[in-house]
Amino acid sequence: MMKALLPLFPILLLACSAPSQTGPAHDFNALTLTAINEMPIGGGYSGSDATKNKLTLACTATDGGLSFSPTAARPSFCSGATYLVFLKALQENHRPSPALAKTLVVAPDQKDGHGIFGRWNANGPGCAKLVADLGCGVNFTSWESARPGDFLKIWWTNEIGGKERGHHVVYLGHDQSTVRFWSSNQPGGFGEKSVPRADCKRVLFTRIASPQAIAKATQLPPPTLGWKGC
Repeated sequence: MMKALLPLFPILLLACSAPSQTGPAHDFNALTLTAINEMPIGGGYSGSDATKNKLTLACTATDGGLSFSPTAARPSFCSGATYLVFLKALQENHRPSPALAKTLVVAPDQKDGHGIFGRWNANGPGCAKLVADLGCGVNFTSWESARPGDFLKIWWTNEIGGKERGHHVVYLGHDQSTVRFWSSNQPGGFGEKSVPRADCKRVLFTRIASPQAIAKATQLPPPTLGWKGC
């Protein structure tokens, strides 16, 4: 489902230092894990545009922030599933203003690279680029620094961009041979899954460390000529 290409290597350069393991980021990680437990299970997987448009029904903007109906987003896809969890955690952390809520919800036929979800849903680093632009978190590649509740982009191949094959998930844990995560997974949909770490050709973790900075989402510039469909 992630199609527009976001620059990757500048984000990887930002990931060189290990993230802090204490403080507000852990609060948001905990909220992310709680949000997972509130999501439905199963429902099937689909990467179609029609499936993406179901997100417009699954989360809506209200005077009180965001309202959720996650069962409306089934079948589902990986970056759509993680985006709903991100929004649910944000709503619990700090209820968005009406203006911010309108910016965060998915618009019908929203293009990749456009708006907040379009950036989250893009190829390349996706949410890691968005978090870097907002200054609301840290991105890193160290398995040892990862904590449950971090967001994780996995590449199944070495391709980045239009030819990439990847997966966007919420990290739950790993050992020497496997990694466990939550997402919308093929073929079942919402749920947990474990895969061999050897299958992960590249990984990029994202941790929300300053959720209050997400308020700057209303000020992000529109896509530039650097954005392109893939």
